[in-house]
Amino acid sequence: QEQLVESGGGLVQAGDSLRLSCDASGSTFSKYAIGWFRQAPGKDREFVAVISWNGANAYYADSVKGRFAISRDSAQNTVYLQMNSLKPEDTAMYYCAASSSDYLVRAHAVEEWGRGTLVTVSS
Repeated sequence: QEQLVESGGGLVQAGDSLRLSCDASGSTFSKYAIGWFRQAPGKDREFVAVISWNGANAYYADSVKGRFAISRDSAQNTVYLQMNSLKPEDTAMYYCAASSSDYLVRAHAVEEWGRGTLVTVSS
């Protein structure tokens, strides 16, 4: 069964680091771009980062550029989001997302969503 499963969320303090994982089970996702979105309470879901199917290209939202890093382990079909220097405004539910190209992910044209993992950053 093809699905995306996130893990790694939790409660941290401002300035701490956290690494999220997205387990992309199913052969289809090996050729898909996979990204991360987040949604804070009362706000719209926003794009965070995306990595192309072969890991050659990565794109980030301006709000996380320089603090977050996305990577993928193709052998494990896992995509990671390393989050450093976390801020209270990073508090949100983080969702893994997949589409056939990184452009589509950035355009919010997502074909498959995970269920999310909660990140809470206290001040």
